[in-house]
Amino acid sequence: MHIQPGILNGVTIAYANQTALATVAACIPAVLKRPDLIVRTVLAALFFSVLMQIFHLPVGASELHLVGASTVYFLFGFIPTLLGFALGLLLQGTLFERQDLIHLGVNSLSLMLPLIATHAVIGKRFLAQRGEKTSVNWGEVVRFDGMYYSGVVAMVGFWLLNGNEVTPLLQWGTFAISYLPLVLLEPVLTVTLIKLIKDAPKASWFRKWTVVDALQVSV
Repeated sequence: MHIQPGILNGVTIAYANQTALATVAACIPAVLKRPDLIVRTVLAALFFSVLMQIFHLPVGASELHLVGASTVYFLFGFIPTLLGFALGLLLQGTLFERQDLIHLGVNSLSLMLPLIATHAVIGKRFLAQRGEKTSVNWGEVVRFDGMYYSGVVAMVGFWLLNGNEVTPLLQWGTFAISYLPLVLLEPVLTVTLIKLIKDAPKASWFRKWTVVDALQVSV
């Protein structure tokens, strides 16, 4: 989902940076009201960064990454995941891929905007109020990932359409198809980790900073 340097012009990058900053700023009031979200955001960013570094492969017009969208979302919640994507990309760019910092706003939007849409349409019902529990199964996580990664692919297509050079449709199509295995395999990781964390002692520090206690995993 990375857009390589040189593809977009400065005006497009500037607009993307402004939009990304506005998206992040809109979450700040909620974070200030609940300081626990700060801890979960940091954990989400670190976990996301680790997944990104574990597997990344140039495919077609962009790169295939193990984003862990549903995994991070169902472990840490909506706002920590949203902010964690931006913070994780900043961390990755600072430590490993300095050239990616040029498109930090662009790449952040490619992950954040699909998450906002998927949360509104599919995910919101899973994040119950405190004291309540909701049921989630593998099929529902597949639908979550299916919608999310369709959004990511669409965002990459949007950036390429606004690029300095014409990108062949075949390259974008190859990139889009490459995410299909991820949509099927990532939910396995998500459901497995939810179960493992729920089996951990309630006093364990990691379980304390997740939202898995609000989830009931079903087949």
